[in-house]
Parts: sequence; structure tokens; C-alpha cells
Amino acid sequence: MKRFKGEPPVRFKLLYLLFGAAVFYMILIFFKFPEYLASASVLSDGGSNGEIDGFLVGDVEDSRKRKSHISSDGFQRILQNNDIQDAFVKPPLEALKERISHRLLPVKLPPRNYGQITTGNLLRLMNKTRSSAVLERMADEAWALGLKAWEEVAEYDEKEIDTRAILEGKPESCPSWFSMNGDELVQRDSILFLPCGLAVGSSITVVGTPRIAHHENVQQLARLRPDSALVLVSQFIVELQGLKAVNGEDPPKILHLNPRLRGDWSHLQVIEHNTCYRMQWGKAQRCNGRPSKSDDNDDDGDDDDDMLVDGYMRCEKWMRADILDSKDSKRFSWFERFIGRAEKPEVTWPFPFQEGRMFVMTILAGVNGFHVIVGGRHVTSFPYRTGFTLEDATGLVIKGDVDVRSVYATSLPASHPSFSPQRVLEFSEKWKSFSAQLSDIRLFIGVLSATDHFAERMAIRKTWMQSEPVKTSKVAVRFFVALNSRKELNAILKKEAAYFGDIEILPFMDRYELVVLKTIAICDYGAGNVSAAYIMKCDDDTFIRVDKILEDIEHLQPGGSLYLGNLNLWHRPLRNGKWAVSYEEWPEEIYPPYANGPGYIISNDIASYIVAHRAKRSLRLFKMEDVSMGLWVEMFNITKRVSYSHTSKYCQFGCMEDYHTAHYQSPRQMICLWDNLINGHAHCCNI
Repeated sequence: MKRFKGEPPVRFKLLYLLFGAAVFYMILIFFKFPEYLASASVLSDGGSNGEIDGFLVGDVEDSRKRKSHISSDGFQRILQNNDIQDAFVKPPLEALKERISHRLLPVKLPPRNYGQITTGNLLRLMNKTRSSAVLERMADEAWALGLKAWEEVAEYDEKEIDTRAILEGKPESCPSWFSMNGDELVQRDSILFLPCGLAVGSSITVVGTPRIAHHENVQQLARLRPDSALVLVSQFIVELQGLKAVNGEDPPKILHLNPRLRGDWSHLQVIEHNTCYRMQWGKAQRCNGRPSKSDDNDDDGDDDDDMLVDGYMRCEKWMRADILDSKDSKRFSWFERFIGRAEKPEVTWPFPFQEGRMFVMTILAGVNGFHVIVGGRHVTSFPYRTGFTLEDATGLVIKGDVDVRSVYATSLPASHPSFSPQRVLEFSEKWKSFSAQLSDIRLFIGVLSATDHFAERMAIRKTWMQSEPVKTSKVAVRFFVALNSRKELNAILKKEAAYFGDIEILPFMDRYELVVLKTIAICDYGAGNVSAAYIMKCDDDTFIRVDKILEDIEHLQPGGSLYLGNLNLWHRPLRNGKWAVSYEEWPEEIYPPYANGPGYIISNDIASYIVAHRAKRSLRLFKMEDVSMGLWVEMFNITKRVSYSHTSKYCQFGCMEDYHTAHYQSPRQMICLWDNLINGHAHCCNI
């Protein structure tokens, strides 16, 4: 097209247009900025301080905090009451605008480094009076049930029922053998109960038939190759579990035996052995058809003798399709026949389990480990691991692609010393805790525990609570325990607390969703009762090197606000599965930075802040206590800068060398770790 003389080029017209649009956009931002700022603060859910965060949560605590001493030592207190008040007074956006207009909040809010709540989730929140109403009602109900349970404990004592019968228990009488057919096993959810456990020489024989392989969709493969995510699978599991170890938890897996007839990621037939304690798996032993001596399955470089269990190899040899005789071996065999040397026949065995073919498998409890025999032939051996004993193997579980015809358990122990607390509670003066000097406490450690975790608490008393900083009252340790639905367990707990003086009984009914209340109680006790400079929270399956924890604190700048632990960033809630979190429970798409729950440390000012805001009904509650702590620290960080300190030595899963804390440690593993520590070696015991 012809352009007239003097007419500006087209590109200059485009520049004018863009410049005009930019000016209009800047004017729009100038006039709409306050409204945008308020909306962004609500969307981020945390840009506000604790005074206006209550519209999301409500609270269950009076401004006047009630305390009730339960034990004679003054350690048991009621840290929460039953009153519920609604903090939803005004719509959050209007309230925030009003505060900004009255200069009650600074216009420039601290930046956030992670996700915001989505618009859809925000609208859902606006339509609710309180986002945590369900949790608060649950807490209120737990307090009512707990107070009633505590009254029953008092009546229990008034009736002078002898708790020694409960503590000491009576030896159980058990048959020396069991038998069960497949139909009976299915009716019992594939579980065979062994009330007296196992002993050396006990054996369990399973007669069954593996099912024909079926297709399964493997999610891991679907990510790599969506067109071929279907694989043929035929496998089953035989487990010896500690069914009577602890109520309400997944039982420990003392022996996990998993034959995979179609192979796994290696595409080879394999038999895997392992153990598991509180969802923490140990190091797997895999037998893939190569003998253990030549295979060098042990990555630690142990010699051949260490690969033997009671004289048997850990892994026997069977025929593998990927191993063929080479030409050199055939030529050498021909030469031996030529010179007249007798050739020794080599006995070869197929994989001991075949689809559709019946097998007879025996698990024998030896002196040093389990031995698996199939069809009269020894196949594998698995050494006993620290933290598990034969008497704890009180259940046999068989599940997977197998049809069980019958199960036989023979040579079983005829009696058992009972699973009463007397097995672990040792009422000795040397395990008692004494009142700490309030002015000398550098660190307070609050340990979350359950009513029937007698063995876990006793193991801690015998191990890291005997460290020098604890014995010299530089560090104080207390267990925080809620009540159980069984009144006899509560009576024993009260007796345990009165004797040892290291238990804080919280009179509400224990539930997983209410663990966060125990964390608040730890903050209240550490900041109020002992006025410790730092407060540490841990679980009763966490082993702590107290001297290293003190070093971690001393190396930081004194006097500042501290949040120390194994920190998680950008973690997203799981929306499905066992640990699913609904949008009603946590509307945000990303958790705040938080330290893993097995062990973390906060400074006194953060703990005091948590307790104060709980009293003012401005503390948001969430069922995952470690995430809740991350949220509270983030709120505190708005008013005062917090030093976030990350260390991987606060182990989340199990134990690693040079650890400062080790998680998922059984009571016997605790004893092993302590023995290693006092001998000068911080070696793990769960391998």
C-alpha cells in the first residue's frame, strides 16, 4: 500500500499504542492498589498477623487459662479448656481494609516465598464460619471424654483395685502347635494369631499355590512409558508381625518375605527379605538366583563367613534364564572328558515358586536367623535384626497372589511371660527424674508419647536420658501423654507418672488429629514452668545425642529467635491415600516451611508467642503438628525475624552415620545405639 509523504511509519503508530496502554495500566494500578493489596493478603493466608488470622480457625480456649495439677509432683496439668467461641466477626476482606485504613497494619506486608490459596478455595472458606471447626469440635469432645476417663481412674484407685495384678500379669498358656486350612485363614483376614510368639526351633509350614500372573498398571512405568505401563505380576507376601506390640499402630514386621515370580524392576525372579518398624523399612536382602558367596550381596564388603546364618548361605543358587554356559566352559568340559577325568554333575534347581504349581514352604527359627525351605531344599536365610525378637512375632500374615491350602505352626513356646507393662517398666530409683533447677535449664525436651508406649518411655529413661547434660539438670526431659479408652492403662500410666516424675498427663482422649495439642502443651511447659532458653519437641521413637543438640544451639547467634531442624520447603499436601489432607483441612496448595516432626527446636520467645496466641484465640490449628509449628513460626516471623536453621543430621527416616537424632528406633535399637555411643562410636543399629 502506498504511504503518503510525511505520514509516520506504522511501527511508530504501534509504539504510541503500546505506550498509551502502559500509561492506562499504571493509572489503574495506582487507584486499585489498596484493594489489590488487601486481596493478595487474604489470598496468601498468612500475610496478616495473628490478630486477624482467627477468621480461619476460631479457638477453643478462654482468655483465662485453667490449669489443674494431677500428679503429686506437680507435673500434670490441664493445658486447655472446653469453651468454644467464634472468632468470625467480620468478613476478612472488610476487616483487613478497615485495619489498613486505621493504620493498624503496615501497608507493605512481608513477601512470601511460596504458593497462595486458590480463588476457588478462598470462596469455599468465605462460606464457612470456621475452617477448623471440625478439629475444634473433635478437641472439645476429646476433653470431655478425657475428663470422664480421669474421674474413672480416681474411682479406680478409691476402690483399691490392686494394680499389681495388671502390672505383673500372668503367664499365658499356649498350645505347642497350630493348624489352619485356607478357608479359615481367609475368614480371619489372612492372619494366624500366635499368642506366645516363636522360640528357637519353631517352624511355620505353608502349603499353597501361586496364582497365574495378571496385568497391573505400574505408575512408575507410566511416567516413563505411558504406552506400556501394564506389566504381568505374580507375587505374594508372608510376614511375621508383632501384633501385640502396641495398640492402634501398624504392627512391626519382624520378617517380611516377598517372592516375586515374575520379577520386579530387575526383570528377574527374586525373593526379598526385610523388616519394618513404624513404617521405616530396613535394608532389603534380595536373592536373585546367585549364591550369596559369589554374589557379594553385602555392600559392606564382609567376608564369606559373615554371609552365613547358622551355617547356611543367605541366598542359594537357582537356574536363571540370563546365565548361559560360555563356549570356553564347554571346551574345557570336553577336554576333561578326553583325559578321562570324571565330571561332577552340577545340581541345578529352578526358582522355588511356579505359577499354578503347589509348594510346601517352611520358615524355621534358628539361633541366628530365619531359614526358608521350599520343597525340602534350603532357599534363603535371613539373620535376626536388632530391635526384634522371636517372642514378639505373635502373628503370621499371608497375602497377595497365592491360594493358601493350609498352615501349620509347630514347636511353639508353651508359655509367655505376658505382654503386660511389667516386662518393660522397672521401678528403680536410678531411673527417676528429679525436679529441675528452673534457672539452670538450657534446653527443655518434650517427648510425645502414647498411653501404652511403656517400652518406648523406659528405653529413653535407660539411654539418652542418662546423658550428662540431663543428669546435671542442664537439660530437662518430660513425656507428654494423653489418656486411653482403657481405664486399666490409664491407671498404670498414673502409677508410672507418680513414680518416675517425668510424665505430663494431658486429660483428653488421645487421637492422631489432636497431637497438635501436645505440642502446644510442650511450648507452655518449656516456656512457663522451666523457662528454658530453647524447647525441643521429639517423638518417643527418636534417639537423641543430647551433647550434639547442645552444640547445635551453642554454634548459633545467641539471643535470636531460632527454628532448627530438618526443614522442608515447597511441600504439597497429599490429597489422596492414607495420609490424605482434604481442602477443608488445608485449603492452601503448599505448606509453609516446616521442620520434620521427629525432632526440632524453637527458641523461648516463639514458644511464648504460641501460648499467648492460643489464649487470644488467634492460633490456627492443623492435625499435622509439624506443619502447624511451621505455620506458627511463619506468623511470628512477621513481627520478629526468625533464624531458620536446616540440618539433615536430624534424621527423618531411620538412622544415618554421624546422626544427631535418629527416628523410627525400636526400644531395643535404642539400647543398641546407647551402647554404641558410650563406647565412643555413633553407629546405627537398624541395618
